[in-house]
Amino acid sequence: MKSLTLFFIAFIFSLNIYADTVSDKEKDALIKFYHATNGANWKIKWDLSLSVSTWYGVQAENGKVIGLYLDDNNLTGELPAEFFDLINLVTIDLHKNNLQGKLPTEIGKLKQLEVLSLFNNEIQGDLPGSIYQISTLKVLLLNSNKLSGTLSSEIINFHALQNLSLFDNSFEGEIPKGLEKLHNLSEMNLSYNKFKGTVSKNLALLDPLNMTMFDEDGTPHLLEINTEKETTIVTQN
Repeated sequence: MKSLTLFFIAFIFSLNIYADTVSDKEKDALIKFYHATNGANWKIKWDLSLSVSTWYGVQAENGKVIGLYLDDNNLTGELPAEFFDLINLVTIDLHKNNLQGKLPTEIGKLKQLEVLSLFNNEIQGDLPGSIYQISTLKVLLLNSNKLSGTLSSEIINFHALQNLSLFDNSFEGEIPKGLEKLHNLSEMNLSYNKFKGTVSKNLALLDPLNMTMFDEDGTPHLLEINTEKETTIVTQN
């Protein structure tokens, strides 16, 4: 009986060890991310000498890092390209920090990503084209950054998207008509940008600020509603 008990304890211990293990590549990616974002000054730091399972905000499952929850944790600096070696991530929540620089093109390597929450940071530049290839995205929150450029017509690839928030940036050009074909889209805010042209009534109704944009002088104005061709956005619960 004693030997059976010892065997059972050893078995449970081995399962815990397995559950606690992530690949060297993913662990290295986390460490590079920690150093690149000034981990020594995070509000809640990681003890790199301990197991990954003890690191605050890291969610692992079956030996894979699937979630990173580090909102409002005093992260500063840029996301290193190696960060996107975490190819099993489903959720990235890094909002309300001081992340800077551009989104790396390597972001397209997160093929299972469903939630990307980076709002209230200092991220700059265009959205990389590779981001439009993440067809699994359900929530994309990039508001209150310093993003610019135009939105690609490839936004139509976000067929699973439910919530899109880009307000308070410097996006320009026309709003892609493909947005109207995202039938799962039920929440959206594109206001406080520099978009021009016209927009459908359906899209304007989705935006709580009714598509309030800034002109070249910084004066707020509403985008003109195009009533010629109305399409219906079908939401799914």
